[in-house]
Amino acid sequence: MPFPLGEWIDSHERCRYNLGSSGMWGAIRRPPPGRPGTSERLAETLVDDLADHLGVGAERLFLTHGATEANSWVMLYLRPRPGDSDLRARVRLPEYPPLAETARWAGFRVGPDPGPVRLAVVSRPRNPEGDLWGAEPFARFAEDATSVLVDETFREFAGVPSLARDGRPDLWVTGTLTKFYAGDDIRVGWVVAPPEAAAEFARFHGNVADQVPDHSLHLAVATVRAHRRIARDVARILEPNRAAWHRAFPGRAVPVGPVGFDRTAEDGTSLARRCLAASVLVSPGEYFGESNGVRIGMTRPTFARDLARYLAVRDRAEPTARPRRRSVRRPRAASDRGPAARA
Repeated sequence: MPFPLGEWIDSHERCRYNLGSSGMWGAIRRPPPGRPGTSERLAETLVDDLADHLGVGAERLFLTHGATEANSWVMLYLRPRPGDSDLRARVRLPEYPPLAETARWAGFRVGPDPGPVRLAVVSRPRNPEGDLWGAEPFARFAEDATSVLVDETFREFAGVPSLARDGRPDLWVTGTLTKFYAGDDIRVGWVVAPPEAAAEFARFHGNVADQVPDHSLHLAVATVRAHRRIARDVARILEPNRAAWHRAFPGRAVPVGPVGFDRTAEDGTSLARRCLAASVLVSPGEYFGESNGVRIGMTRPTFARDLARYLAVRDRAEPTARPRRRSVRRPRAASDRGPAARA
């Protein structure tokens, strides 16, 4: 299925001022793979390491090829059954597009509906806004939902514990090594099931999920064990970038995630195309369900320079040149660095 946000970022990734990325690929160094081992033992080791890192029991954690796959398996597992009267899934825009789209494909009727719903889905920290949602906003969002799915792809950037450790009976949590750990080529993610659902989901997962390749397991084990060093490397980039955001947008909250959202009077797609004329890459808000604004990635060491260039273009009343037409490459669904991984 085409992924417009990924196509946009891939097609314009050579812009000189790149504010499209939401992950650390190319910005931090990764550890070499660990020592060889059998596939079964490697998978067990990675599950144990991740479960310990997240603060959950290993029997609740299931490996996937990324967060997108993890979210898909959870939503298919929770999908409406024949005869169900409640088909609604609560998604509040702006939101990472595959969360809403996959819920629709799974058979849910998606919207911001108040009141009882079958499923509530949210990214935390939020993509594209970069805010965390504290306990009260999250509780209001999750209220009256039979099940809650939280995509924690950006959690490590905020330095907060996983919600999965609370062991709520209605809470599903997903994550990935792609963003914080720069693991685009590792292609490893996970699902943490509620304690009461873990045994049944294990049977479902065993039937639908492919084994993670040994190469990915080697890299993933070494990467998770290098968490402290990677966290220091990420902080050396993100802390100055957050300071640059604060200077550029005084009075606004500083994102705790690796992205922020600039709401503008101008249509976001029009603004994004004006930016392309100046070799500035930002992501139009329409991809996230909010047309007036753009998403700004904060993960590059050149962020302060790139942000200044973006602001100069945004605040200029008229473009100085027409955007150059660019060919759009199709998504590379099986590649190590496909659009879904970098978006």
